[in-house]
Amino acid sequence: MSEHWTVTFCGLIVAMLGPIFIAVASGRSAQPPHRLGALVLAQAGLVVIVAVVMAVIFFWEHNSLSSIGLKPLTVQSFAWGFILAVFFMYAVAPVVYWLLRRFCLESFDRGLSQLQGLPVWYLVLAVVIGGVAEEILYRGFSIERIAALTGSLWLAGAIPLVVFAIAHVPMWGWGPAFATVVPGAVFTLFYLWQRDLAACIVAHVVTDFAGIVVGPLMVRGRAS
Repeated sequence: MSEHWTVTFCGLIVAMLGPIFIAVASGRSAQPPHRLGALVLAQAGLVVIVAVVMAVIFFWEHNSLSSIGLKPLTVQSFAWGFILAVFFMYAVAPVVYWLLRRFCLESFDRGLSQLQGLPVWYLVLAVVIGGVAEEILYRGFSIERIAALTGSLWLAGAIPLVVFAIAHVPMWGWGPAFATVVPGAVFTLFYLWQRDLAACIVAHVVTDFAGIVVGPLMVRGRAS
């Protein structure tokens, strides 16, 4: 393996395993009274991982963002993003919840309960950083570089998808992590079809915003 591909391979390891390490570490340290500070540090850690991957792209590979499917944001990207978000909320989400019930797996309640009491600004921050970071790390960079390293789009799609699901275990548990394979597969197929990472980011952020920020706020409003 040439030095160029060695650095890219190391970037892949950081991109795919780094978020898992952060999720595990933040889960252990995010206890009162320092819970919010630990969670903010976890978000900062995701930003650092993205920065490392960007350094690999720009300074070692001498590539541009288009090499990971990230191009100037267009109306078409926004449109695709919102179409995907609606599809996730009204078509994929019912399938995911059905799968959880069908296989008697734990629901998303454990993860959502951990978000209770957190300020809205943090939830918005986490949704934006998480959506952008996960799409860059698990879709654009990982898919493109694994495809280049192996010559296989199947491996390029499957490996990041599995790791993406595992990355959700510390926060949400094995049931929801298993269920994220469904939306993750949709993201992967769409990316392989359109190579439009901006649309994936828009869809990811909008979907998570609806589920993590808007949903709990509506529940609080009805309870008050």
